Amino acid sequence: MTEPTELIYMSAKQVSEYLDLNEKKVYSMANDRILPATKITGKWLFPKILIDRWVMDSCHSGMLSDRMHITGSDDPLLSMLVARMMSQVGKSELISYSSTGSRLGLDLLSRGYADVCTLHWGSVEERSVRHPALLQGYANHQQWVMVHGYTRKQGLMMRPDMHHRCQELDKVSQQSWRWVARQAGAGSQQHLEQWLMKQGASFEELNSNIVAQSERELAGYIARNNADIGFGCQSVALESGLSFVPLVTESFDFVMPQGIYFRRQLQRLFNLLAEPQTQQLAATLGGYDLTDCGKLLWNGQ
Repeated sequence: MTEPTELIYMSAKQVSEYLDLNEKKVYSMANDRILPATKITGKWLFPKILIDRWVMDSCHSGMLSDRMHITGSDDPLLSMLVARMMSQVGKSELISYSSTGSRLGLDLLSRGYADVCTLHWGSVEERSVRHPALLQGYANHQQWVMVHGYTRKQGLMMRPDMHHRCQELDKVSQQSWRWVARQAGAGSQQHLEQWLMKQGASFEELNSNIVAQSERELAGYIARNNADIGFGCQSVALESGLSFVPLVTESFDFVMPQGIYFRRQLQRLFNLLAEPQTQQLAATLGGYDLTDCGKLLWNGQ
């Protein structure tokens, strides 16, 4: 017999034995999206790591609700706001942010290692299709909600002396410039590959030997002349003294389990985004529009 500690996914019967609940109650809680679960070919499966997390959240609200970990896509504005929040709460709470790229962030969210994931997988015009399609590929997405953060300008970054050579966009991919890539699963890499496809080109045709794990790392390679060009957001280009050619206005959004949406740290973050000082900061950084911040975009359906 498989011991509970060895399980990755549990059946409804195993969950009922593990939690000492009636099996019908387990099915009811799964249907009501109280227990973290996913249905495959008509059968409920319960990831054990999320069942354990659910128990801890339920009985130790003080222990787990005093911290929030955000992962996913890289963003300077969010990084600065999280740092400001930490300076305000001091030692009483923990609010952290690690940029992993959109796909890895969602994987961590689905496994219960993160509370919130940020992503930017589509333009403003395409987000209602691209973002839900991406989320539905992950276990337990039925328990998630997606909330709008802001829009950002994404495009080409290059040193100022190269700016005039990037105005004919249809010729950019034909140059022998040294490109910086982002890791697989990063939203910026997705945008770059989509743009190249529209140009009749592919990323494999580019001269690229460097992979950056964040937009700021990418900008650093270009600023130090280790590379010539890359794809990222306007605010990172400006803070690194690089030139920027905008190509897409993207939707930068927040995904989290439904219960996390009401956690005070997250609500404090959304309130902070709505403050005039944050609006001024976003304008200083460049390329942001905080209109409709906090608007519910998707609820797991």
